[in-house]
Amino acid sequence: MFSKTCEYAIRGMIYIAQHTRNGGRVGFKQIATGIDAPEHFIAKILQELSRKGLVASMKGPAGGFYLEKASLNLSLADIVTAVDGDQLFLGCGLGLKQCSETNPCPIHFKFKKVRKEVQAMLEHAKLGAFIDKLDRNETFLKRSDFFMNN
Repeated sequence: MFSKTCEYAIRGMIYIAQHTRNGGRVGFKQIATGIDAPEHFIAKILQELSRKGLVASMKGPAGGFYLEKASLNLSLADIVTAVDGDQLFLGCGLGLKQCSETNPCPIHFKFKKVRKEVQAMLEHAKLGAFIDKLDRNETFLKRSDFFMNN
């Protein structure tokens, strides 16, 4: 459903939210390891998210990426839109450019309903809401060794 870039962006932003809520900063290598992503790829993604104002960064020995308090209210929809645009919320399920209400593809009306449900779910999913669940190990961002070996 999401591009690989968007998947890493979402996971990276959740990781940053969890690890910087008390004023710390995390480097891209730590983030990449923490979410099981390629370092060079996550560095480029975070640079773009920083340029778009979704994540903050500071250079230097005590530098790294972090979120401002207000950024904990960012929704997953905000991240998806920043990375992949709004095609997930507006595009045709079959990828047809000419699909519309007056010129629908075979799945147009059913897919429209699914798009709206996905959009609502992502808009209500706020970064800050994931922190406690991660701390309680109710959710995860990286597969554990158990899953990798089985």
